[in-house]
Amino acid sequence: MGLNEIAQRVRQAAERAGRAPAEVTLIAVSKVQPEERIDSVLGQGQRVFGENRVQEAQGRWSARRDVHPDLELHLIGPLQTNKARAAIELFDAIHSVDRPKLVDTLARLRDETGACPRLFVQVNTGAEPQKAGILAADAPALVERARGLDLPVEGLMCIPPADEAAEPHFARLAALAADLGLPGLSMGMSADFEAAIAHGATHVRVGSAIFGERQPG
Repeated sequence: MGLNEIAQRVRQAAERAGRAPAEVTLIAVSKVQPEERIDSVLGQGQRVFGENRVQEAQGRWSARRDVHPDLELHLIGPLQTNKARAAIELFDAIHSVDRPKLVDTLARLRDETGACPRLFVQVNTGAEPQKAGILAADAPALVERARGLDLPVEGLMCIPPADEAAEPHFARLAALAADLGLPGLSMGMSADFEAAIAHGATHVRVGSAIFGERQPG
C-alpha cells in the first residue's frame, strides 16, 4: 500500500470527521522491519516512528538520529522498569504506561535527568488477561498518580481485542479521556485507523500497511 496512500487516507478520514488533518499524527510502526524498508520510508519524508522494544530501537535509531535530527520516536510496546532510563533517553513519547511502579520509576528518573517523554496511559479496554494495559476502572487513579508527580500525561492508548469490533473500544477510550481531561488518543492500526480517527484519535499506529508484512522475529 505504501506511505503516500496511508497518509492520504489519514487526511481524508480527518476531513470526513470534520477535523483538521494536522490533528492526527501518523506513527509508522517500524518494529522488526528490514533496514532498507525503514530507509525507504525515511526517504519519503516520514519522521514519526513507533517501536516495541527499547533495545531494538537503540540499535536502529541512534545513528539515524544524527542524520535526521527531526526524528520523533514513540515507544508503543510494554516497558519494563529496568529499561525506563534508556527509554527516557531515546523516545519522545511512551504510549505504554500501565502501572503505578512504572509511573513512580519515570518520576524518579525525571527528577534525576531533568527530562521525561510525553506519556500515554495504556488502557486494556477489553480486559484481556494476556494483554498489557491497566483496566479502565483503574485508569483514573493511575492518571491522577502521574499528575500528582507532575509527569507529562498527554493521553490514553488502547489495542482493541483482535476478535471484536474496534469501534466500541475506541468510543470507550475517547469517553474516558474526555472524563479525565486528556487531549491525546493513541488508537487505530493498519486495519482500523480510519475508524479510530472518526472517534477522535490523535495518533494512529500503522505498520504493515506502510512497510508491508513484518518479518519473523
